[in-house]
Amino acid sequence: MKELKNTKNSGRLIIVAYRLPFKIVREDDQSHLVQNSGGLVSAVLSLVSDQEDSVFSSEEKIQWIGFSENTKEELEGQSLANESFQAHPVFIPDDVNENYYEGFCNNLVWPLCHYFPSLARFDDAYFEAYKTANQLFFDKLDEVIQPGDVVWVQDYQLMLLPDLIRQKYPDNKIGFFFHIPFPSYELFRMFPVKWRKAIVDGILGADVVGFHTNDYVEYFLKAARLVSGYGNKLHYINMSNRIVKVDSFPISIDFQKFNEAYDEPEVIRAREEARESLKEKIIFSVDRLDYSKGILHRLQGFTRFLEQHPEWHERVSFVMVVVPSRDTIEQYQHMKMEIDQTVGAINANYGNIYWQPIIYQYRSMTYHELVGMYTASDVALITPVRDGMNLVCKEYVASRKDSQGVLILSEMAGAAAELGEALIINPLDNQGIADAISEAFAMIPEEQEKRMSAMRERIRDYDVFAWTNDFFTQMLMLEQEHERLKQVFLTNKGIDNIRKAYEASSKRILFFDYDGTLAPIVADPSKAIVSEDVKKLIMEIAKRDTVVIISGRDRRFLDTHFRDLPVHIIAEHGALIKTKGSEEWTLNESYEENWKDSIKPILNMYAKRCPGAFVEEKETSLAWHYRTADDKEYASRRAQELSWQLKNFIQPELNLQIIDGNKVVEVKKTAFNKGTAARSFVDGSDYDFILAIGDDTTDEDMFEALPDTSYTIKIGDDLSAARNHIKNQEEVFHFLSFMVSTIPE
Repeated sequence: MKELKNTKNSGRLIIVAYRLPFKIVREDDQSHLVQNSGGLVSAVLSLVSDQEDSVFSSEEKIQWIGFSENTKEELEGQSLANESFQAHPVFIPDDVNENYYEGFCNNLVWPLCHYFPSLARFDDAYFEAYKTANQLFFDKLDEVIQPGDVVWVQDYQLMLLPDLIRQKYPDNKIGFFFHIPFPSYELFRMFPVKWRKAIVDGILGADVVGFHTNDYVEYFLKAARLVSGYGNKLHYINMSNRIVKVDSFPISIDFQKFNEAYDEPEVIRAREEARESLKEKIIFSVDRLDYSKGILHRLQGFTRFLEQHPEWHERVSFVMVVVPSRDTIEQYQHMKMEIDQTVGAINANYGNIYWQPIIYQYRSMTYHELVGMYTASDVALITPVRDGMNLVCKEYVASRKDSQGVLILSEMAGAAAELGEALIINPLDNQGIADAISEAFAMIPEEQEKRMSAMRERIRDYDVFAWTNDFFTQMLMLEQEHERLKQVFLTNKGIDNIRKAYEASSKRILFFDYDGTLAPIVADPSKAIVSEDVKKLIMEIAKRDTVVIISGRDRRFLDTHFRDLPVHIIAEHGALIKTKGSEEWTLNESYEENWKDSIKPILNMYAKRCPGAFVEEKETSLAWHYRTADDKEYASRRAQELSWQLKNFIQPELNLQIIDGNKVVEVKKTAFNKGTAARSFVDGSDYDFILAIGDDTTDEDMFEALPDTSYTIKIGDDLSAARNHIKNQEEVFHFLSFMVSTIPE
């Protein structure tokens, strides 16, 4: 993996999360911080450690902004810093916090993202409180932030915050990480329209957006497309004036900490005590009390195992630890009662005076107790019905320095994508769980070692420090991408430099897009006509230089408007070429017929459902136009859905490409584009001056394909591979007039 390198603008790191990572303890009228030992805290500390490749200033403390349960009065005048962190507490009124944290976050976002929509509660007061709380976090950040600081926003409690920061501090780098599953679009669209748009736009205020798995990335990209209209190219979302990178960064743990704990005296003692007091085979699980953890399903699967394998009665102990969480909430109290009753029933039905099948404890565990149980158990049974990642399974693997033990893991946990050597089960399949337990008990030590060693190596290589490093490496790489696509508007000096290069050259070629470049964009495409002044100018240029009109238009339209000019014409994005002086059009040799029949009905269906939209059939492509649609906003949403459906419908073997143009969705063959067509003119020729001008996404292929010495110009302020920009289509005529003004005919 590419390492982070020190940058000249190393500023401070600001973490914004719902909670502060330490308790504020008062002793003798003084406050001091008692720091949590969590993985995120350790990983964040590694980012600013005093080493050569630190991306942040090691001389500055990490600024951590988070909610404090202490009142403003309690903390008045107290120092809230230790040697590593400076805490900045956010104070949220109780009534707001109730609707914000317990309401919007835990009664709506949490169940919806964990695929329990029946438990999700929609309340307008929730969202109002969510907006208020995000604003309070921003207000605190506003007091702290400085130029050059990098802000890393954490999780679903703060989805609106990145955009709030972006609006006021556009030059600061912003990261966002989503620690729970991002749901499929069918669930995400359950949010009211305004809420879902605020969430997507809020998250996209960041430069880099991280999720645990590729699935979550794809779900978010689909939401970004269908909610706010942002497409992506290789997980880069071009938002006109900047780029957002959306990618998967599977969070991990401090591998060395858990690995080395195996030999610590307190862990050895805990391991030996467990082995002495429990049965021949030990199954272990530990979870927070939550419906997403699949605790009842796990008990049902274990029950099935006991039913079918009487030979294991009195030989197995299932140690199930449930850590208290939200147990003041009625729903969670009910869940705990169900767990208590189910455990009691299993122990009564299968146990006896000498043997309890399930050792159930409702409490927190100390670190040494936890690792002692990890390393004593034969099986770790991790069965969430939906989990963003699940770090318990990674802790179990990292702690197994002996390379023994079997991990049974739910396919619904994000970690399953990394830990394929585990016995992967469906948590709702009782028989599958029972069979996995049986297989685990029968697994020979050599097979256990083979599987465990592979998983340990993977977690060792991508630990929590690699996770943070990876995230900020992507942020630095994004800088490079921005540099490549930066907007450089032509000044008078820049135009004069192009004019001088034009004068000094002897063999020139110029490529002109049509719509939005030579002719203005208008509501009715058939009325986008090139002006007589522009035509006359092109005629003058074409008398001494090679001119290529390169467009997505069909050949009939281009023939009508440029037949009398001595120019080459490229139609339908490179599919058809007519050379200067020829009456014949040449079809690209890569073009294949008979692909439209399966695509056209989809476009027609969308056109029927969207008044004013229509389908244009060209010789080599199909276009769904919606510039003339009656309801612009509705048409835009339909276009987003159409584009997404087409991209999922078109298998790679069809070799088709979806082009999101200006108020048009077009389908064409991938074997050619404006870039390949432009290169066919340039390759093998000795042009000493190359110029290309365009305004659309389809012109990016041309800009990227032409040699580095070319003069490429994008019309408008969208980020582009073109090396220069001009503000609007009207300036094209003036630019060209000035450029060629001193050359005699």
